[in-house]
Amino acid sequence: MELWYALPALALVAGAAALVPLGQQVLQRGVVFIDLAVAQAAAAGSLWGMVLLHQGEPPSDGLIDVAGLIGSLLCAGAVAAVSRRWPERREALIGLLYVVFACLTLLGARMDAHGRDRMLELLAADVLWAQAPPVQVLAAAAALLLGLLAWRPELLTRDAVFYSVFAVMVSLAVPVLGLFVVFGLLIGPALWMRREEHRSDLWLGITTGAGAALSGLVASWWWDAPSGPSVALACALLGLGALVRRSAD
Repeated sequence: MELWYALPALALVAGAAALVPLGQQVLQRGVVFIDLAVAQAAAAGSLWGMVLLHQGEPPSDGLIDVAGLIGSLLCAGAVAAVSRRWPERREALIGLLYVVFACLTLLGARMDAHGRDRMLELLAADVLWAQAPPVQVLAAAAALLLGLLAWRPELLTRDAVFYSVFAVMVSLAVPVLGLFVVFGLLIGPALWMRREEHRSDLWLGITTGAGAALSGLVASWWWDAPSGPSVALACALLGLGALVRRSAD
């Protein structure tokens, strides 16, 4: 395998390190749809950033990323409010938020000449062509999160911290990995991990999630298949495999 696979591999390892701790919290809080809703909001923000900032010259990637961050923060704030105000209906309401931002994504894609291509990249990014700057930012954010969790393991149990960190990490991960891979890395390893909250479980989840993602990348290279769907499929199979593992215990 060529050395240029090192950058896509780093992107997947960084994605696992950034998302697995959040996925564990998602399952514990019972807000599974937040993954799709916030990731979709980041995609909607990016697309509408292209539409609103495109004045003759394509907008810079930095401005588009900021627009995606704004979208994810708005959605995460809405999810936090819904969870507090209507806890018994939160999953249904979060699902509606996903529909809202999905529709905004489709509308934004229709209003820019490159919108459709950008929408497909945000849904199922080709990890093989990940660019160094966003991968480096994602890796730095993941390292910072793991450092903070090593110092204060209970940090993500606070609502304000969790929802803010979730929005930032997802907005950084979606442009690099795509929505499907982000969802797979959030949920697949979290399902594989044991229910008990041991720090070793977190590292097991990160290692397992990274291994599944890398196996999907290798499979995409071996069969000359699109890397985004291949990685997402591997992460989804990991989560489904957790059911077999638990039934055998």
